[in-house]
This record gives sequence, structure tokens and C-alpha cells, in this order.
Amino acid sequence: MTAETAMASGTADDRTPRVLVVWCPDWPVAAVTGDDPVAVTEGGRILACSEGARAAGVRQGQRLKLAQRLCPELELRDRDPEAETRRFEPVVAAVEAFTPRVEVIRPGLCAIPVKGPGRYFGGEEALADKVGRAVADALGQPLVPDAVPGAPAVEERQPTAPPPATTAPRARVGVADGLFAAVLAARAGVLVPAGRTAEFLAPYPVSALGDEALAELLGRLGLPTVGAFAALPAESVADRFGPSGTVAHRLARGLQPRPLVPRDEEPDLAVEQRFDPPEPSAEPLVFVARALAEQLHQRLAGAGLTCRRVAVEVACADGRTASRLWRHEGRLSATALAERVRWQLQAWQGAGTFTGTGDGDGDGNGEGREDTGFTLLRLAPDGLSPDQGRQLALWGQAVADDRVERAVARVQAVLGHAGLRRIEPAGGRGPGEQAVKVPWGEPYEAAVPVDAPWPGRLPEVWPAVVLREPAPVRVLDGAGRPVTVDGRAGVSARPALVVVRGREERVDGWTGPWPAVEYWWDQSLARRRARFQVVVDGGRALLLTVEGGAWYLEAGYD
Repeated sequence: MTAETAMASGTADDRTPRVLVVWCPDWPVAAVTGDDPVAVTEGGRILACSEGARAAGVRQGQRLKLAQRLCPELELRDRDPEAETRRFEPVVAAVEAFTPRVEVIRPGLCAIPVKGPGRYFGGEEALADKVGRAVADALGQPLVPDAVPGAPAVEERQPTAPPPATTAPRARVGVADGLFAAVLAARAGVLVPAGRTAEFLAPYPVSALGDEALAELLGRLGLPTVGAFAALPAESVADRFGPSGTVAHRLARGLQPRPLVPRDEEPDLAVEQRFDPPEPSAEPLVFVARALAEQLHQRLAGAGLTCRRVAVEVACADGRTASRLWRHEGRLSATALAERVRWQLQAWQGAGTFTGTGDGDGDGNGEGREDTGFTLLRLAPDGLSPDQGRQLALWGQAVADDRVERAVARVQAVLGHAGLRRIEPAGGRGPGEQAVKVPWGEPYEAAVPVDAPWPGRLPEVWPAVVLREPAPVRVLDGAGRPVTVDGRAGVSARPALVVVRGREERVDGWTGPWPAVEYWWDQSLARRRARFQVVVDGGRALLLTVEGGAWYLEAGYD
């Protein structure tokens, strides 16, 4: 059974929608600043790179050391998902001018159905040309050559490599039957004629289907291309490869496993207060915050919604802005939300964020400069969801969560935002690294995975007391000589004495070491250390750390 036979037997039936895809190559690079050559990294590998970096041999998926060896002048930038999304918004707005049914697959890639807009704008070719030009205008760049060809035959335009990336964003447009094929068509910069999607997909390797395990298996079975896989009977594929294989087989045949999902337009429920002339002092903003919080709660209640977070945004006459998200979870009253605005303003002032805003000497009294001041206070709900209501206790009983929230609000009103904290798990090897204190009501996301392997991590018996700063100690052997640990974690002698704050304590038992080499790839953060657990007179257990030839008391056990 050939690919043509498979196509004729229903590869691109009438139920498979035509899809137009806009693809911006190497979009993560477009969201960062840097001179060419530049690359964006994620997880210790190259995620995207510019044209200059690619010309030097840098490729997606390379390890950083290899990329820097190939291109010593390469500038590395961490990925910024928020900047990617924010900068892609003008592109989405340009596409939405043709139809509101835009699905943002990821920043740098979006899709629309062709049927309705194609009829209105004079056909698929005309629609693709108009969309491509609108996107190019939004990016401020000329369209990539051949990005919108005049519906070429599939035989004339076989899949080609993606265009070289540059630090300036560019775009390509493609049309095909189904989203999967349309994405590949956008990468190749072609318009695939209706009914010929399977023929267009046939030369691609099976790895293009996005299932590595299936691609490896099909390669061993002698089916290296999408066309060869599509030629298999659907029933046999379902019996042999299961649901995931069935989905991949539909993609290979040019069928669509799911329709497009346009992005939801969330209602604009933000409330704001503008100050004209600019307000020189932050104190009036605190009073305004209470009224804005009341308005925000009324808008949310009127829409039957609640929010997970609230953004506090402030703007100044000199162009400076600041924003901070506060966790809401539908529990904060208007008064509690106004209090958090006050805490945030105090935190910004304490950090010197707005030093000099209408205040020449920075003392917060609003005296001094006349050309600056606060111009905007805005509260914007984030993460909207339907309000499911709250189940109150029966017969007038108080709800424990309500009592906790009220008590927390009273304590924070006295001690300030950071006066009450909660403990959150964190990733690390030592006991002092595995927990962090977070102000109550503030969201927390661990910077590193908590459940990572962490080689050299202590066993599950955790210390009861962890010192704020490790205290220097001395560890001696039976002859009174210092105990040392070499680079291979070898101990020079059995620990016999631990001298803590001038007091000698005899060691009854010990275990270790647990060596750890951390951040070896960054000389500014690199460190080598080893931990020991020792039991001294009286049954007291200590956690000791040796680093750089010096011993420290890190924690104690009950």
C-alpha cells in the first residue's frame, strides 16, 4: 500500500480543517537583548541561537561548553518566558485582525482556521499573504523570502531546513490540512494544496511526529519516514502501538486529532487610580488602595469570578514602574488587600525603588523635587476562575480557615508583611538549604527541584536545630592532631575530640563523610565540602561540615 493509496483512502477527508500557522524562528532569542552571536539557554543546553551563533556551529540542544568552544564570543542568556509572551502579543493581535479564533501554541507559534477568513479575504493564498505582511509589520521586519509562496505544488517544494535565526524576529506562514502539518508547512514556508497533506508529510522522518519511543521502534521495523508509517492499516497500528500510535498515525495521514482551541478572552476587571498632578508622597496611595480594593471585589463578584493573585502596579511621572503579585485565592478581604498594598509600597520605599520620586532627599515626606511623583496605582486580578462559593460551618460554628486568616491579618498588621512567615520545602543537600521562610500570603516557587537526586544529601534523620550561621569548631584525633579529609573523601584519622567554643567533647561514635561538589561549572559559586554525623558525651549528636580544611558545626540532633 503506497502513500498515494493511503491519501486516496481518506488521508485528508472533508472533516480535516485547513489551518494557517504563523511561525517566528528562534523566538526565545527575540525576547532577550544581546549582540550577535547570542544564544538562549535552558536546562544547561542551547534552546535557541542567532544567525551568527548558528554560522559558528552552535545548534539547538548542544551543551553549553560545546557551544562556547565552537563560538568563544557567544553571549548566553537565560530564557525569559514572560518576555517571550509579552513580545509575542503584538503578533497575536495582528493575526486576530483576521479572525478572533487564534490559538497560541507557544510564544512564537500561533494558528488560525482557514475556512472562514479564507473566504472573506479572497482565498488561502491571499489570506496567507495578508497575514504574513501584517505580522511582518508588527515585528517591524521584512517578510522572510518565500514565506508566502503562491500555492506551489508539493513536488516543487520539499521540506527544507528552517531559516537561519537572527537577533531580529522574523516570521513564516504555512497552510495545510490539520495543525500538525500546518506547523511543518510554516517551517518550510509553503502552502500545501488541499488533499495533498499526506504527500507533503511523506518524506519527513518519523521523529517529526514527536514521539521518540515510537520513532525508535518504527526505525527498527524498517519504517523510517512518515509516509511509510501512514501506509500501514489503521487497525493494525491500533492493535500494535495502542492509543499513542493511533494518534501519531492520524497525524501521519494528515488528519487532525483535535480542533484548534482559541485563547480565552478574560474580562478586564482591573481597577486603577490616576493622579494628575502626580502625587509626591506614597501615603495617599494607601488610602486610595482601600477604595480600589472594594471596587475590585465588586467587579469580581459581579462577574461571578475569583482570582488566585492580584498584581499591585505603580507608575511614576519619570517613567519608572513597579509591579508585584500577591496571592489572593479568593480569601483576602478589601481591607486585607489594602494592607498588602501598603506593605508593598513600604517594601519598595525601603529598597529605594522610588527614591527621589517627588522627594529630593529620599525621606518620603514628598518635599524636594517637583518634576516627579506617583501617577498611577492599579490593582489587576490574575488567574481568574469561576467562584465556587464557600461552604460555611453549620449552626453558626466558625470555620478554622477563617479564624486563621483573621489572626494572620491582625499579626501582620502589627509586625508587618515579613513578621509572619511559613516554612516551604526547598532543594538542597544540607539541612539549612532544604527549607525556606516565606512571608505569609506570598507565593513561592522553588528555584531548584525539591525532589531532585541531590547526590551527597544527608540521610532521612533530620537535625532538630539548624544554626543560622555554621559555627567554627576543631576536630582532633586521639593524638590531638587535626582530622583532615582529602579530595577523595578519605579521613586522615578517627575523630576523637570535638572542640566547640573552647570546650572539648569526646566523640563516642561517628559516620560519614557525605561529600558534595557543587556548582563546579561556575568558579564564583563552586564549593567542595563533606558532612559528618558524630555522637559526643551524653548522647548528643552533631552535624559537622568540613570545607576548605576548616570544620564547622552546622546543626544538632535531639
